[in-house]
Amino acid sequence: MTKSFSTSRQPMPQWIKAAVLALASGFALQGWSAPIDRGEKPAPAAVEPAEPEADAKAAKEEKKGALPLEELRTFTEVLQLIKSAYVEDIDDKTLLDNAIQGMVSGLDPHSSYLKPDDFKELEINTSGKFGGLGIEVGMENGFIKVIAPIDDTPAQKAGVKAGDLIIKLDDVSVKGMTLMESVDKMRGKPGEPIKLTIVREGTPKPINLVVKRDIIKVQSVKSRVLEDGYGYIRLSQFQSESDKEVVEHLNQLKKSQNGKLKGLVLDLRNNPGGVLQSAVGVVDAFIKEGLIVYTKGNIPNSQLSFKASKDDPSEGMPLVVLINGGSASASEIVAGALQDHHRAVLVGTESFGKGSVQTVLPLSNNKEKGLKLTTALYYTPNGRSIQAEGIKPDIFVPRAKVTPEEDISDYKEADLQGHLTNGNRKSEKGNHKKSKQLKGKQKDESDSLAEQDYQLSQALNVLKGIHINATRDKKKPSALAEEPKETMKTATTL
Repeated sequence: MTKSFSTSRQPMPQWIKAAVLALASGFALQGWSAPIDRGEKPAPAAVEPAEPEADAKAAKEEKKGALPLEELRTFTEVLQLIKSAYVEDIDDKTLLDNAIQGMVSGLDPHSSYLKPDDFKELEINTSGKFGGLGIEVGMENGFIKVIAPIDDTPAQKAGVKAGDLIIKLDDVSVKGMTLMESVDKMRGKPGEPIKLTIVREGTPKPINLVVKRDIIKVQSVKSRVLEDGYGYIRLSQFQSESDKEVVEHLNQLKKSQNGKLKGLVLDLRNNPGGVLQSAVGVVDAFIKEGLIVYTKGNIPNSQLSFKASKDDPSEGMPLVVLINGGSASASEIVAGALQDHHRAVLVGTESFGKGSVQTVLPLSNNKEKGLKLTTALYYTPNGRSIQAEGIKPDIFVPRAKVTPEEDISDYKEADLQGHLTNGNRKSEKGNHKKSKQLKGKQKDESDSLAEQDYQLSQALNVLKGIHINATRDKKKPSALAEEPKETMKTATTL
């Protein structure tokens, strides 16, 4: 059935007129026009002709502060048409809330209008304990983009990967949902399943994954010894205490290796970011001085810079940092700073490219609501902006699956059935067998890491190379000092 109705302009309701006037006058009162002097008028002063450049600048400032009245009229007309013609009744509060939400979300993928429930959501995300699937998400072209799955969560175990686009939740399209609406839908009682329909790059058809919800307790820092003298720290996201935890794990690793590590791998793969101050603290654990990161924006609070303290818990040990496309925001601050200071070798693939800073700004008339607004871009010590560019690794190592192959070079004469024994050593076969077993054990440990995590195995190889070179460099001066002066003189002449 088609309904016809008049679209002729109705008289503007008084409350809308008042709102427009309040908006216009509000901008004037906040400094967009000259203050009004209620005192005695001063005597007229001689006015010199203004410079053309000054006039242009003043006009530009005035234009910047002025509200676009034509657009405001359009807004009020749209509001009026919705109230009079929409099929269902809708209250003014909902309409205005939706208008604010649309205005903010249209700025960029990371800005949002925060209602009371959204404030709770922010608190949950930084506390490290919440219910759901265990993925960090954002919006892209109306769909849910997985920035990174969190370690040891239902999403990661089900096979969700960084870069996946979630297009349906339980067969319902997410197109048209806000980010918070989709997050609410993914949350639920522990044990309850939800079907995710995913589009993945390189896969021709959408993938359906069933994930069981669970209570997500995020342990942001884990560590272990990879091989004798080589440590590994996995940092899955930056919570408020993560920087202190990294230092604690670093000290534990050193203690387990008689107080000294030959090198460390810091794993930031699929780390979606988190608290800025925590990222600064992590960098500070590895450098003694210098700039870590600075931010630039339009408000005073967005002009910040962070520098390192004199402490260096790492004691300058060789460092390799692992990154990939799921390393975002705070992860990129850490990777970029360590790269600029030549403190670490970056291994892996290019990072996500989120170089913006969000600030929570409460509303003055309602403390339970606010804006999460992009207020600044951050820059690495060398002045690089990572926004939409990402951090490029020093050594590119793609994610790969290594299939072990039998090494035919391990077969010797002694392995052949009926071979002749060595005339001088009766136990030759036994010695060869023991040697082969020892070699096999060492090879198995190396191959096992390569099979499980190829990027990590390559990072360890890089770390070993750094350690070997550093050891050689330390030995060179002492070796030269022991040589006779005659030799040194001859060498210098040559």
